[in-house]
Amino acid sequence: MHVADPSLSSVAASDTELSEPPFPPQLVEELMRYLTRAARARQLYLPNNPVYQRSVEALREAFTAVWKETGELTLQITESEFTWCGQSVHRETSRAEGLPWTCYKDGLREITLLEGFEAEEMIVLLDVLQRVRLASIDGDDLLTLLWEQEFAFLRYRFVDVGVDAPAILASPQVATERQISPEDVRADAREQPAPERAAIVRLDELDSTLYFLDDNEIEYLKAEVRREQESNLRLSVLAIMLDILELQPDDRVRQEVCEILESFLPHLLSEGDYGSVAYLLREADAVATGGAELSDAVRQRTRQLPDRLSEPGVLAQLMQVLDDSPVAPQQAELDALFEQLRPGTLGVVLGWLKQAQHPQVRAALERTATRLASGNTGEMLKLMLSGDPTVATEAMRRAADLKTPAAVTQLARVLAEGSVALRQEAVQALVAIGSPGAFRVLESALDDADREVRMLAVRAIGARGHRAALAKVEAVVKGRGVRDADLTEKMAFFEAYGLLAGDAGIAPLDELLNTRSLLLRRRVDPEIRACAARALGKIGTPAALEALRRVADDKDVRVRSEINRALRGGES
Repeated sequence: MHVADPSLSSVAASDTELSEPPFPPQLVEELMRYLTRAARARQLYLPNNPVYQRSVEALREAFTAVWKETGELTLQITESEFTWCGQSVHRETSRAEGLPWTCYKDGLREITLLEGFEAEEMIVLLDVLQRVRLASIDGDDLLTLLWEQEFAFLRYRFVDVGVDAPAILASPQVATERQISPEDVRADAREQPAPERAAIVRLDELDSTLYFLDDNEIEYLKAEVRREQESNLRLSVLAIMLDILELQPDDRVRQEVCEILESFLPHLLSEGDYGSVAYLLREADAVATGGAELSDAVRQRTRQLPDRLSEPGVLAQLMQVLDDSPVAPQQAELDALFEQLRPGTLGVVLGWLKQAQHPQVRAALERTATRLASGNTGEMLKLMLSGDPTVATEAMRRAADLKTPAAVTQLARVLAEGSVALRQEAVQALVAIGSPGAFRVLESALDDADREVRMLAVRAIGARGHRAALAKVEAVVKGRGVRDADLTEKMAFFEAYGLLAGDAGIAPLDELLNTRSLLLRRRVDPEIRACAARALGKIGTPAALEALRRVADDKDVRVRSEINRALRGGES
């Protein structure tokens, strides 16, 4: 790591200053896409290969489109992306294999391409990039190779990474006054005297350890072997197939590629290579929607790749493979795969959550389901009314996790029409969403036929302080229906009443607790009086505590216990 040079910082700041692009950045993005593809093709094929040649022609056409707007294109380079006019025009997720990192690691920070670069120097640059990738640890770096070429239509600025204080250096200017011809070079060679050759070869002049490698070379070889072993060859195969699909004009060849890709999908899934499947689906969609001149049949077949994998039967098999796998899939690969599938896959994933036996797989699928639900709200809302209770339950849980206000209407329907278990789940989802609309719907649950639904609703309403429900809670507290409820439910309603009513509730509660009519006292159930004492304790004001003290020595042990508990809580 080097200390940043002030001059370098000022230059970089001025270069990356955001400005309005002079023409649409999509042209530059398309150019960088074809440049990356041509560099990859140069890595995979020989220069005389038709696939490589077609990628070069496509790159030239992309340059032509840019030259219609400008005669000069300047790109800034970071570790993972190329930027133009302050906007990212190409970004690599894998830094080690990316074109930006190939340039950045050797000090290159900016390149300027001039009109005419695409004629010959473009091929030279692709060859230079390939030589850099294949270079040994002691081989020439990118800047040395660029310096040797003496480009006329490419300029660059780089940081000298070999010194303590980095400085911006510019590419050499090509001399235009005098060009050195091949005849001049040969003439200079004839004028140089021939080196003297020793008549006798001495053994001690030879390196006795000719095949011995130093430590750096051994480490380099180990790293290269390890990189080769860890590299995913399937991605290279898929890249070749997709290049042929996009660049091969013969429709029969393209149909054959589609057939290969379709047959390759099950193989990738059986191997658990979900990242490669996601890559295939994503790139195939890019080819189908991009500028490639595909026939309608090939385009339709390419777009149907996600459809084949999104079928419920195929997706169920995928879920089974995931659950049977001894190793849980990587979350990023799983998310990337399901992002390429159709929205209808959410229902299959939700239905499988209860069946999954592998804890890590279940956790990964739950995170994936939440991610899918966040991107497909309409599908999630539809599944909340599914005939499959498991799917409906999981859909409501996703709505609760995401706090989706749009789910309130569907949850109201579940409260009105669903089973007891679904109504309980709907109440919990409404509480988690927590919007005013959710609590208005929650008021209807106070009259639900199921005790658990009523208690979940009234406790949430009291804790939230939803005063709009005070009238309904008060009607229950003062009505005769609460007398038929068990003690737990009575306590829940009285606590909510105390929290919502405040000082306005002291008088009716005091009447229940401290009535002086012996006849009325016998009619008031001790449980009701104990609940009234608890409600006064929830109010906790001096007037409420005074009402409790007036009957602190009540003869009923249940009432006395609640009074003492309420007083201790209020005085503390």
